[in-house]
Amino acid sequence: MAFISSGYNTEKPMENRITDIGPIKYDNFYPPVIAKNKGKWLYHEILEPGVLVHVAESGDEVYTVRVGGARLMSTGLIREISEIAEKHCDGHLRFTTRNNIEFMVDDKSKVEPLKKDLAGRKFPGGSFKFPIGGTGAGISNIVHTQGWIHCHTPATDASGTVKATMDEVFKDFQDMRLPAPLRISMACCLNMCGAVHCSDIAILGYHRKPPMLDHEYLDKICEIPLAISSCPTGAIKPAKVEWKGETVKSVAVNNERCMFCGNCYTMCPSMPLSDKTGDGIVLMAGGKVSNRISQPKFSKVVVAFLPNDMPRWPKMTETITRMVETYATDARKYERLGDWAERIGWERFFDKCEIEFTHHLIDDFRDPAYYTWRQSTQFKF
Repeated sequence: MAFISSGYNTEKPMENRITDIGPIKYDNFYPPVIAKNKGKWLYHEILEPGVLVHVAESGDEVYTVRVGGARLMSTGLIREISEIAEKHCDGHLRFTTRNNIEFMVDDKSKVEPLKKDLAGRKFPGGSFKFPIGGTGAGISNIVHTQGWIHCHTPATDASGTVKATMDEVFKDFQDMRLPAPLRISMACCLNMCGAVHCSDIAILGYHRKPPMLDHEYLDKICEIPLAISSCPTGAIKPAKVEWKGETVKSVAVNNERCMFCGNCYTMCPSMPLSDKTGDGIVLMAGGKVSNRISQPKFSKVVVAFLPNDMPRWPKMTETITRMVETYATDARKYERLGDWAERIGWERFFDKCEIEFTHHLIDDFRDPAYYTWRQSTQFKF
């Protein structure tokens, strides 16, 4: 039987069509110079850290001043950002995917007053509200997930680890001394909504213990079939458990199959995963999305576990700083961190960065171990 459409005219597809569903179309908010020259840009240059110029075929120029923002902002800070945009940029600004803020002006004479205004705004403690930088061969803002402030499955904090890390590498946010761009990302658990699997350096929260089972309430507040089906490795099965003299419906977890992802806790609050001693941080390195020089690549685990030593995570920041400094002095120009590590060999990467290599770090994920283990006599633990 043929499908018969009711009311849709193929000759006039836009007839009687509602087009204002959802947010207002993005191009309504373009600065006039960008709307005029969209798709007609000749080139762009980085004039100094944090300052770019885009030149169009028409000769029009757009100067962009990029400043570090934050994923979590107060309404007061957002109002101040809007005030700066109204004052210098005719009310226009944009956010980058790494939570930077870009103020755009259409004349070079407006750049210095904008920079001076931004540099003069500080928090009561003395730190810059709007530090200029994050471009070119340096470290841009650290993109991160929710962490303890909001999410229900984190193994570490996001805002805290990112703040502690950025305080240590901040000079490279305002400079471009590195061989190539270096991207740091942070995800607070293996579900990885921070997409850290393709970053030069990645911070990953990691659970090491299977979920705890609250047998008393599990059947009362959870749909057991839903909890079972949520497990990606099939580690959960239904079970009847003796609890305070009576038999209750619950689940059992095969600890050897559990990958500590927290999916079950998402479906069932009676299967909490967070643990003070079991939770911590994994550091990864060598990933990238860029297709330049070499193909995009996944990050590799380089530190299997670090404890949650709040509030400043000194072991984590010390290791990251060491990687950044070693990369800065040893890599060739234009080499991303992963390209550098592959050129010198991952064994030398661990030596140069003073990171301990253990059997936990052998990469046998994508191929059988026979092909990925180093079998030469030169390879030593």
